[in-house]
Amino acid sequence: MSEIAMNTGVNINQGESYFDGGLLSLIGWSLLGWLLTVFTLGIAYPWALCMVYGWKINHTVIEGRRLKFNGTGIGLFGNWIKWLLLCIITLGIYGFWLGIALEKWKVKHTTFAD
Repeated sequence: MSEIAMNTGVNINQGESYFDGGLLSLIGWSLLGWLLTVFTLGIAYPWALCMVYGWKINHTVIEGRRLKFNGTGIGLFGNWIKWLLLCIITLGIYGFWLGIALEKWKVKHTTFAD
């Protein structure tokens, strides 16, 4: 064990990590998100993204602790508008950072359930 791990007193192997979601429910949530996006002509895409991402995170356990997603479609929609404007202003250059911005938003709204 490394000296850093020994000095912190943190038990690295506190629990098991696993994912307990099923294929049929993933297909169902993805299909629902796709339909929501299509029928609203893309306006509800942030809500669809939150639904599917929330399902994935809520079925994830890291070292014995379940994760919880607390992001909302309306919260993502505000950022979506800001990111769209940044892409327009920069003639699409901000698009290279868009994926990173979305990941940062997802992680910011992911916590442990307990």
